[in-house]
Amino acid sequence: MKHFTLPKDGGLIEDNLPRNILHAYEKISTEIFSDSTDASDRIADIVIKSIKDFEAANYGRKFKLGLTTGASPVSLYKWLTRRYQEGVISFKNVEVYSIDEYYPMVDRAQGRNRRLFNELLDVVDIPRENIHIPDLMGHDEDVTEFCTKFEKESRGLDLLVIGVGENGQVGFNEAGTSDKSRTRSVRFSYRSRKRQAANFNGNIAHTPEGGITMGIDTMMSAKRIILMAWGEEKANAVYKVVEGDIDSAYAASYLQRHDNITLFADETSAAQLTRVVSPWMVGPCQWTPKFIRKAVVWLCGVVDKPILKLTQKDYLDNSLGELLELYGPYDKINIDVFNDLQHTITGWPGGKPNADDSTRPVKSNPFPKKVLIFSPHPDDDVISMGGTFIRLVEQGHDVHVAYQTSGDLAVHDDVVLQHMDAARQLGFGDRFDEVKKIIDSKRPGEAEPKELLKIKGAIRRSEARSADRSFGLNDNTNVHFLDLPFYESGGVLKLPRTQVDLDIIKNLLKELKPDQIYMAGDLADPHGTHRVCTEAALEAIEQLKEEGETWLEKTNIWLYRGAWMEWEIGRVDMAVPLSPDELIKKRHAIFRHLSQKDIVPFPGDDPREFWQRAEERTQNTAHLYDKLGMAEYQAMEVFLKLC
Repeated sequence: MKHFTLPKDGGLIEDNLPRNILHAYEKISTEIFSDSTDASDRIADIVIKSIKDFEAANYGRKFKLGLTTGASPVSLYKWLTRRYQEGVISFKNVEVYSIDEYYPMVDRAQGRNRRLFNELLDVVDIPRENIHIPDLMGHDEDVTEFCTKFEKESRGLDLLVIGVGENGQVGFNEAGTSDKSRTRSVRFSYRSRKRQAANFNGNIAHTPEGGITMGIDTMMSAKRIILMAWGEEKANAVYKVVEGDIDSAYAASYLQRHDNITLFADETSAAQLTRVVSPWMVGPCQWTPKFIRKAVVWLCGVVDKPILKLTQKDYLDNSLGELLELYGPYDKINIDVFNDLQHTITGWPGGKPNADDSTRPVKSNPFPKKVLIFSPHPDDDVISMGGTFIRLVEQGHDVHVAYQTSGDLAVHDDVVLQHMDAARQLGFGDRFDEVKKIIDSKRPGEAEPKELLKIKGAIRRSEARSADRSFGLNDNTNVHFLDLPFYESGGVLKLPRTQVDLDIIKNLLKELKPDQIYMAGDLADPHGTHRVCTEAALEAIEQLKEEGETWLEKTNIWLYRGAWMEWEIGRVDMAVPLSPDELIKKRHAIFRHLSQKDIVPFPGDDPREFWQRAEERTQNTAHLYDKLGMAEYQAMEVFLKLC
């Protein structure tokens, strides 16, 4: 299956750039890849070469490999498994040490290491006696004795591969951890338990209260360390760990002191590093129009001025002399970028009929357009682009929305019982006790019962229909529930996407033949639903093109982002301003998703409700446009044009 990466437009010219210059701002040398799959492939090569070099040296002992838990290493384990199945590597002479596990733990099927076993250890030829997990189940000694023994055995690893968490944690070494810490038991903070609750169907009551983890000092004893970080939500942590000072608030930053360490990141997790944010400070660049805009917008933020007030001194004082030499003078650059950015703004996201469209982001014809909005979950459409949705419908376009997954897992059990009680009170049937019995029979960590998921899916479909009707959309003809099979695992860990998922999307595309397609472009979680849905849609489109569906050559694809982040202004291709009334109408549509208010099973660390996140995000975008010298709007939704 293909992996989606955001299109590149200009940037740092790394060819022939000395490594000491490329990594000049980095206290931990960082390798940036287009996506986590490519990065994991490279890490797998390093792991295999390290094992083979060790065996060739004949040290007379087994290679000691430390491996991480969580979602970060999933692609790595798949690559290692593939290499083993191809006969490239054997693990018979390897000892594996896992960095952490829950404690106390009552069921290994719910443990942190289940993926390590399922994806790697149960597949390759490693002897069981060579596997060391900080798991106290079945051991007679107390936790202190166990940790002391594990610490002694795991020190001096030949290679340690670990993931960096959203808050800069490594293993269960959270903020405040000492750099002298060793293998020990830890108690989770409430915030940590909330994060871990995602592995227990969002139920914090069923989430372990602590764990056993290698300490920072233990990790520092490894001969070589590889760090991994994927996704937008880790961008701040990567910046702090790689370029910031050593800080106990970001435990991974202690590892700056190691003399043989590399961090592997994808483009989204590396987004705040200097060589990404302001590459002109590192070396020569390829200056495309969008990249020039990126530089000018950055400069405006640094000197706190609108575009047309920038001076030659501003450019020279902030490492943009190369830009002046190639495309100056400065005032010409200012005017060109101002006009370029102004032309992204349009109140007609489907194109304005009978208008000069030479500088508009969307062509006038055809009008009206057939528009298809892909929504990974049943509320992403209104949260991410509800105002644009309203404009498209009110301006007469034939708008369709396709909900790619049921979103059933994100409905709390109490919401189900509330609906059952309402049906009982209205005399539509009494199934309250029956459903309550199903809920009470659930076991922590196990898949949700299918009977319960059907009810939860129905609740989310009814909410989506209600929101669409509030925009004036016909929910019988223009609303499509695809229920892609990959999502229907009954648990947080989804099934692999297959051709079956793609065929469902392809059938809808062939039926509608849309002129415009909107889809999610946020890649915060490399194994998350948004990424899988977007990749499935793009691969379906690619297959249709290969099958001769020529109408797709004229179809434009627009990417929106989610409730948490927005496109950088330098990348925006279309900005749709929202009036105060449109913002309220969008808010009310989000309110229709009642099951997602207040008691969402997977809220993350952000305490705001979805409507608050969406409004603050779009209002902040409008404020940024205003500060750059554009007209002042109540809010703005922005999009990146893929094709």
